[in-house]
Amino acid sequence: MPKTPSGRRTLRQTAGAVGVVALMALGAAPAVAADDDSAPGLVLGKLGPFEGVRPGSTFEVPATFTNAGSAALDKVYLSYEVTRGLSHTEVPSNCLRYEIPSYDESPTHSEVVCEFDQTIKPGTVYAPERTWTLKAEKHALWDQLQVSVATEPAGPGDSGAEPVRGTDPALKLVEKPDATPATSGGHGDFDVADLAVKADNTADFQVSGAQVKGAVGDVVDLKVKFTNAGPGWVLRPIGQSATEVLIDLPQGTTVTKGNGYCDKEAAGRYSCGTTQSWVDEDGGETYTFKVRIDKKVAGAEGSVNLAGASRPFDKVTANDKAAISLDVTGAGAGSGGSATPSPGASPTTGGSGSTTTGSTGSTGATGSTGSTGSTTGGSATTTGGSDASTTSTGDLASTGAGSALPLAGAAVAVVGLGAGTVLLARRRASRS
Repeated sequence: MPKTPSGRRTLRQTAGAVGVVALMALGAAPAVAADDDSAPGLVLGKLGPFEGVRPGSTFEVPATFTNAGSAALDKVYLSYEVTRGLSHTEVPSNCLRYEIPSYDESPTHSEVVCEFDQTIKPGTVYAPERTWTLKAEKHALWDQLQVSVATEPAGPGDSGAEPVRGTDPALKLVEKPDATPATSGGHGDFDVADLAVKADNTADFQVSGAQVKGAVGDVVDLKVKFTNAGPGWVLRPIGQSATEVLIDLPQGTTVTKGNGYCDKEAAGRYSCGTTQSWVDEDGGETYTFKVRIDKKVAGAEGSVNLAGASRPFDKVTANDKAAISLDVTGAGAGSGGSATPSPGASPTTGGSGSTTTGSTGSTGATGSTGSTGSTTGGSATTTGGSDASTTSTGDLASTGAGSALPLAGAAVAVVGLGAGTVLLARRRASRS
């Protein structure tokens, strides 16, 4: 799961509680509607799967729905929502398009909501007169499509996105007399389908190494980078991490300040996640640590390894591991034995520096990107990317989110793009 700085735990725990309440309310709603014989009963037909889509190509979404209620409807809304690897090829004039930027735990996505002001007879299957078409962008890989039908418009909730009316010819619904009506499912006045769209594409996850350089007693910056070299972006299930990065420090060093997205697993070993559950093409993370050089150890070398969930999209494995070297300079750089720290340094000794290449971890997709720079600590110099969030910890304390993570995952699971019923209920509440 994404590593969560402690300052963000309260927000995610609150979101989880709100999501549970929303689910309870939705669970009770159908029972009330069932007592009313005239209540609408909108049910989507079966859709998907969408696999092997070629980047740059288009594909059809043949959505159908049935009015399974006993009374005719005079208006319905059909909406299509997609993540950033997909795009709409047309927007009819009776539809509104919302381009929704990333916010909270939700990635960038696009939604088109179409209004059909026509009679919808009970027991009849309907579909748009022109089959809806989407395009897979060059960075498409694992994307999400949400189709919904409702008696009220959906919309972008609290994102603040402004609607843009379409300019293509208006779209109408037509009856499909040869189709079998859908009679079960749905939530009364709306139904939602969340669908995976898998493109035939790749993404190259890679890590870069670093050098810890300075005199004994110096505290220096260590910056390690994870990068998605593309061409595809990667979206994991909401609440999980894009990947796991294992960092083993060289023997003879001690972490004096950890990184906010990393958990300490053992002396000198840290498991790092990503800020979000997606990572864009050419995006990634930079993990920054404060490291004290305690002594020179001949041949000491740490490592950076990609771990966590499988990456079937990553065909290049040579860049999944990199080294962290230790270069002790100046007086007092003799090998072995205890070193005399410089004034103000703690006399704690370094971690084990053992190296392994795998670990069980969660998965997800990501966000931030580092830029090259340099920092100086004492007489030491290291290079790397821009600093990620940090929290003040030592090598004896964990720097990650601890027990808050399972609750964070539950919270975003019910408020993310994939939780269609909660999302629609939330949108309706915002309009009341």
